[in-house]
Amino acid sequence: MTAERFAPFETMLDQDGALRILRDATDGAEDGELFLERRRSEALVFDDGRVKTASYDASEGLGLRAVKGEVAGYAHSTEISEAALRRAAETARLAVGDGGGVLAPPPAGTNRHLYGDADPMADAPFAGKLDILREIDAYARALDPRVVQVSASMAASLQEVFILRPEGGLVSDIRPMARLNVSVIVEENGRRESGGHGGGGRHGLAGLLDPAHWKGVTQEALRIALVNLRAEPAPAGRMDVVLGPGWPGVLLHEAVGHGLEGDFNRKKTSAFAGLMGQQVAARGVTVLDDGTIPDRRGSISVDDEGTPSGRNVLIEDGILVGFMQDRQNAHLMGVAPTGNGRRESYAHIPMPRMTNTYMLGGDADPGAILADLKDGIYAVGFGGGQVDITNGKFVFSCTEAYRVRNGVVGAPVKGATLIGDGPTAMRQIRAIGNDMALDPGIGNCGKAGQWVPVGVGQPTLMIGGLTVGGSAA
Repeated sequence: MTAERFAPFETMLDQDGALRILRDATDGAEDGELFLERRRSEALVFDDGRVKTASYDASEGLGLRAVKGEVAGYAHSTEISEAALRRAAETARLAVGDGGGVLAPPPAGTNRHLYGDADPMADAPFAGKLDILREIDAYARALDPRVVQVSASMAASLQEVFILRPEGGLVSDIRPMARLNVSVIVEENGRRESGGHGGGGRHGLAGLLDPAHWKGVTQEALRIALVNLRAEPAPAGRMDVVLGPGWPGVLLHEAVGHGLEGDFNRKKTSAFAGLMGQQVAARGVTVLDDGTIPDRRGSISVDDEGTPSGRNVLIEDGILVGFMQDRQNAHLMGVAPTGNGRRESYAHIPMPRMTNTYMLGGDADPGAILADLKDGIYAVGFGGGQVDITNGKFVFSCTEAYRVRNGVVGAPVKGATLIGDGPTAMRQIRAIGNDMALDPGIGNCGKAGQWVPVGVGQPTLMIGGLTVGGSAA
């Protein structure tokens, strides 16, 4: 499936005319932009031997914003035309009032491209994608007679954006995304357990559809399901916990990352508000948000305000040194934007959001970290969780975890939850492994009703004194 490139200023709007309308809307404002977007996506789900979902979606529209102080006027339309743009400008203009503002400096320019611009949906025909999902189903069932259900899915999308700014700058970005996931259910002696694995990034589907890739994904999903099949009830109590590398960084993302977004700190609703320059984590802990890693799920060449993405250090050797900023919050806090102004679509206003948030590795051997764990849990997979941004308190469920006694990894445990708060957990990090890894490309982040793709990562970590929730007697 192919389509002509999105070219709104060639086929729908006159660029000079659109700029005049935008300038009128932002006259006396401190910031603003015209955001134009087209998005196309498809998803296929093959579940329990049959096609469950086969969808294709396409959308396009515009959003116009005018900012003055803490107030932002925003209007959007599914119609890209001069008439729709004028209506949006009239609405957004209301936030400016009598004006008096001076436009903030424009974003710096960049020619950097962190990913290709090919349409991932064109990598294989529909029938070919469906055949591969059938192959995955058959392969999983042939791996082990205990497999009773298989679900395989693939998704691909292409987002094309143009950002026109009042000073006349025009920025564009073409953002591909692809993902493949497999989940299996196994049964033995009347007990059923599940396991899943997958991932992707800002690239095409072709590599994900290679048998060498999807067979590995399927084997890992089955391995996790079989681990859970022999899992024992998790213990309960306060104990030390070792977190594995990679995806367990989702705990860092939720319990710490959101608290380091600029708007929460400007409004003083974050547990980290007012702590700039102070020690907020154990020595050796360095946390970054980096949107510049090629092809990663959370990466963006430019953010949704036109600012180039950055490699932003948030915590350095335990000291809080930075927040993630969009343009509005950066202006209000008197700092520079960091390339973290993100929005779900043209229908949403931008706000400070994470990209790829991770902790740098240390110098400890992961095996030695586990050997030092006297009585606790080794958690290598996480599912859902809840976090209170104001105090960093979190509850996370483990999808793969093991009991550890005297440095020996024992039986897997089922139903373990980790309970604590981000600031305390960061200060109680006792060892940092040398095996930092990023997640396989599965993260989505929600904030104020908006969802954007993100990445997480970390090395093996030992955290002292977390509360583990479990059902073991």
